[in-house]
Amino acid sequence: MKNKYIDLIEQTFEFPQDEFKVEDGNLTFHNIPIMDVIQQYGTPLKITYLPKISSQIQRAKRMFNVAMAKVDYKADYHYCYCTKSSHFSFVLEEALKNDIHIETSSAFDLNLIEALYDSGTVDKDLYIICNGFKKDTYIENIAQFINNGWKNTIPVLDNMPEFDRLDKVVNVPTRIGIRIASEEEPKFEFYTSRLGIRYSDILPFYKEKVSKNSKFSLKMLHFFINTGIRDNAYYWNELRKCVEVYCDLKAVCSELDSINIGGGLPIKNSLAMDYDYEYMIEEVVAAIKSICDQRGVDVPNIFSEFGSYTVGESGATIFSILDVKQQNDRERWYMIDSSFMTTLPDTWGINQRFILLPINHWEKEYQRVFLGGLTCDSQDYYNAEAHANAIFLPKVSKDDEEPLYIGFFHTGAYQESIAGYGGIQHCLQPAPKHIIIDKTEDGDYTTKLFSKEQTYKSMLKILGY
Repeated sequence: MKNKYIDLIEQTFEFPQDEFKVEDGNLTFHNIPIMDVIQQYGTPLKITYLPKISSQIQRAKRMFNVAMAKVDYKADYHYCYCTKSSHFSFVLEEALKNDIHIETSSAFDLNLIEALYDSGTVDKDLYIICNGFKKDTYIENIAQFINNGWKNTIPVLDNMPEFDRLDKVVNVPTRIGIRIASEEEPKFEFYTSRLGIRYSDILPFYKEKVSKNSKFSLKMLHFFINTGIRDNAYYWNELRKCVEVYCDLKAVCSELDSINIGGGLPIKNSLAMDYDYEYMIEEVVAAIKSICDQRGVDVPNIFSEFGSYTVGESGATIFSILDVKQQNDRERWYMIDSSFMTTLPDTWGINQRFILLPINHWEKEYQRVFLGGLTCDSQDYYNAEAHANAIFLPKVSKDDEEPLYIGFFHTGAYQESIAGYGGIQHCLQPAPKHIIIDKTEDGDYTTKLFSKEQTYKSMLKILGY
């Protein structure tokens, strides 16, 4: 009878997979024995595997280049990283090794880029796509960059008054973008995105305002889809409308030459994920070319803004199981040594699912369990996976020589930003250790401690004690 945990996984999925294998009953992640890492650093533990960031970028670049070659697409592709997915220096430094550009969403993003410039990581040829609703400090920082020679800084207008505010502080010729207020997907809570300018207003706004100001030239049309690039009627309809507006504008604006397809590629949140990246990118490129050819318009350069796709799959979060609580005849709780609400806030806030796997005990029998966090909050739990409305993990026994360790994988995007890295957490639960793993030239790996587990003294200082 096949009732071991490894049997369950091998019967349910194609396994092993590129990043996940089992050796001697223990899980490896990108050929890194996670048990060795746990023995060195303990749990709870955050991990960032840097090589995955570069491989994701190179993969997307390769797919876009192949797609463009297939349809003879005569324009350029530019990969941008959304800093809001993860602002950590080690993420930006790794990503920028791959000849990419940056998309910003707040004033302080530009201060971050200044720090990268001072360290020699970037130069003033970098494309900086400035998105978001812009407070005065954001407008001022954008103007400072443009006035100081960052010629590829492109403020994307979120609303029409931003144009006049930029006009007052920018002193040199400036290229701008316009963001389209896309329609939200049918099941959303409202019809039209709060971000951007309505389709019907864009052409009149360009004619009446932008075209009459010699300081500004319109370079980019930007649209963003919350669901990301998906093969459904909603996405293709919004893409078509965006390209049609591009063609309308191109007829009266010769300097317009770029479309920004905001909304990223998905990341793998289940071992069963079967998203066809190559197909989708080829279809996007072919759709843009087809509409432009029908309208007799030169195809635009394509900018993409991939945040979660860039950094998400580089991350892992490791916990140990502290205890088992049998609360009734059906509900068995495994208590982790941290909190979901503070360490993986997406699981609590938007019901995000991640790949969940045990690190050890793969040869033991499995059982259905619920996972509970350490805060005294009824919402601090995890009870389902992306592919099933249940969780199965190896059985835990008091006679075990080592505790059960579990890992949530592909957690590299947004978690620290949403949780408030280094701040005050719910029930004063400390932020876990964070280590960075890199690969050496000979194929081995190195680990480096980025931050220790948060201490009570650092929390008390924030609270004024």
